[in-house]
Amino acid sequence: MKFVDEATIDVAAGDGGNGCASFRHEKYKEFGGPDGGDGGRGGHVLAVADASLNTLVDFRFTRRFEARRGEHGKGSDMFGIKGDDILLKMPVGTIIADAETGEVLHELLEPGEQITLAKGGDGGFGNMHFKSSTNRSPRKKTPGWVGERHTLQLELKVLADVGLLGMPNAGKSTLIAAVSNARPKIADYPFTTLHPNLGVVRVAPEKSFVVADVPGLIEGASEGAGLGHQFLRHLQRTRVLLHLVDVAPFDDSVDPVAQAKAIVKELKKFDQKLYDKPRWLVLNKLDMVPADEREALVKGIVKRLKFKGPVFEISALTREGCERLVQSVYEYLAKEFRSHLPEENPDPRFVEPDPRGI
Repeated sequence: MKFVDEATIDVAAGDGGNGCASFRHEKYKEFGGPDGGDGGRGGHVLAVADASLNTLVDFRFTRRFEARRGEHGKGSDMFGIKGDDILLKMPVGTIIADAETGEVLHELLEPGEQITLAKGGDGGFGNMHFKSSTNRSPRKKTPGWVGERHTLQLELKVLADVGLLGMPNAGKSTLIAAVSNARPKIADYPFTTLHPNLGVVRVAPEKSFVVADVPGLIEGASEGAGLGHQFLRHLQRTRVLLHLVDVAPFDDSVDPVAQAKAIVKELKKFDQKLYDKPRWLVLNKLDMVPADEREALVKGIVKRLKFKGPVFEISALTREGCERLVQSVYEYLAKEFRSHLPEENPDPRFVEPDPRGI
C-alpha cells in the first residue's frame, strides 16, 4: 500500500428537510386542523480514529464526501426521516485543519475517538408547529437549514514512542526488523525506506512500545533535499530519538561524525522542540569492526561528538546489543511516560493458571 500522509477533502453535511403545510382531511371532521410535520435533520459527516489504519491513501482519490439531506415533512403529523450520517475512518494521529485558513480544528489522538466534521442542517418546521389558540389554521412552514460545508486539509503524524534517526543506510530498517514485528524493505542502497514504518516492540508479556523508522536524512533535508524532510514531522510526537550512526561505512572517505553532526543540525533547523527531545546515540554495524578496535573507535566518536547522553553499541544485523537497547528504552519510557504507554489486553499465552483451578 502506498503511504500517503497528506490529503485535501471536501465534506458537505446534508440539508434539513422542508416543513410541510397540511390540514387534516377526514370524513365528518370539517375542521381537522393543521397536521404538517417537520422536516428531518440532514446527515452529519463524522470522523473516527481507527487504529488499524496507518495511511491517508483512502482520501487521495475520493475527495468529496456528501451526506444525504433530511426527508421533507408530511401530512398526518409525520416528521421527515433524518439523513444518514457518513463516518470517515482515519488513522490515529491525523490532524484536521481548515484548508483556507490553516487553523487546526481537530486532532485524532486516541483509537475510537469520534468528532463531527460537518453538522447536518436542522429540519424546517411544519404548520402544526405554529398552531395556537389564536391561529387555528396556520399556513406557515419553513425550509430546512443548510448543512455545513468545509474544505479540510488532513495531515498524518504517526504516533510512536521511539523514533529512529539517521543517514540513509545507517541500519534503521534492519534494527526495526530485528526488534519488532515490522518488516520493511531492506537493501544496500540509499533511500531504501520511502515511507515511515511502525513496529511494536514486545519487551515482555504485556510490556511493549511502538518504534517508527522514517526515511534517512541528508544535509539540507530541512530545506527539501532528499526524502527525509517530508517525514521529519513524524518524529515530532515521539518521546525519545535513537540516533543511529554507521561506524563502518562502505566508503572510507565518509566521516560518521560529520554525518551525525549534519543530522543534528537539520533537526535544529526544522524544529527546536524536535531538537530538544531526548536523544540517544546508537553506534551500529560494530560487527564490521574488529573486536580489538571497537573500544577505541567508540570512544573517539563519542569524544568528537561531545555527546553526553546514553550510548549503545549494537549490530542490528546480528542483533548484538539489541536486547539491552530495547530493555533500556522501555525502562526509560515506563519511568518518564508511564501513563502514555499503551494499556494492553493480557496475552492468554502468558497468563499464569489459577492454582485453585478456577
